[in-house]
Amino acid sequence: MAAVSGETPLRLAAAALLLLLSAAAAAVAVADPDADRAAELLSLQSRSKSGVIHLDDHAVSRFLTSTKTPRSYSLLIFFDATQLHDKSELHLPELRREFSLVAASFAANSAENPSAQSRLFFCDLEFKESQSSFAQFGVNSLPHIRLVGPEVKSLKDSEQMDQGDFSRMAESMAEFIESRTGLRVGPITRPPMFSKTQIGIVVVLVLIWLPFAAKKVLAGETLLHDKKVWLISAVFVYFFSVAGTMHNIIRKMPMFLVDRNDPSKLVFFYQGSGMQLGAEGFAVGFLYTIVGLLLAMMTHLLVRVRNVNVQRGIMFSALLLCFWAVKKVVFLDNWKTGYGIHGFWPNSWN
Repeated sequence: MAAVSGETPLRLAAAALLLLLSAAAAAVAVADPDADRAAELLSLQSRSKSGVIHLDDHAVSRFLTSTKTPRSYSLLIFFDATQLHDKSELHLPELRREFSLVAASFAANSAENPSAQSRLFFCDLEFKESQSSFAQFGVNSLPHIRLVGPEVKSLKDSEQMDQGDFSRMAESMAEFIESRTGLRVGPITRPPMFSKTQIGIVVVLVLIWLPFAAKKVLAGETLLHDKKVWLISAVFVYFFSVAGTMHNIIRKMPMFLVDRNDPSKLVFFYQGSGMQLGAEGFAVGFLYTIVGLLLAMMTHLLVRVRNVNVQRGIMFSALLLCFWAVKKVVFLDNWKTGYGIHGFWPNSWN
């Protein structure tokens, strides 16, 4: 009996220790789901070449809607639709590549700070695979980017990136992240246009071609010595300038839009001063180029015609065509902007 009574305190201590361990295990089990989800997101991110995690309806439920707030992580989601990739005015493929650049840059710049990597994850959703999730977010137009923060309970309450900021591509996405999360994305790292192998091949080809090119230059037999090439280049530069092509390249303007009222129709001229489509720029540039070529013809070629009547007939026809072209430009400008252009005659003519 003495031995049994002596073991009782040990048994009580052991039981108390087991109770403490059970309580600790229960506490860990309660906290584990969020940590498990974060670890799973890190695993999915590491398996993605671009660092962007592909989500579907099940994943949205697991990582967002079925979790308790606050979560230990935020999700930046790019909403995509493969069937709309051929719509050039949406720029979805380009924006998706820029989104991947931001994800890769964030991962590279925060490599020394693992806690930052586990606080923000870049994801994408495809419409055909995740129509239910699109409805939960309330997304009805693309392009679209949402930030789901740790405190967000309803997906519709997540923060949307302003569509007007998409023109600056990756840089505007990085600014959106930094302003909303406080995390630093860092400089955007873009891949080089050419690989080292390609550059090496080009250098070798240039070195081989250089002696032959020098021989042609010294003999005056290159395209740069051909007057026709300079003439065509001058006309091209003139058309390039007056057609607003540089504006279209910088702003990435589409050539045309799809009519919202009738998707089977295309809109080539947009009424409103805030936007210019590529097609209307080319149309006006073509009219300006006609006038320029006719004026050049009258001042450089027509003067060589000896017959005065022929000169007058061609000049009169050319002036009529120039008048028509300028009138069309003035009409389009008035239709687009609402501003009128009026002639001002000398007071003595009134």
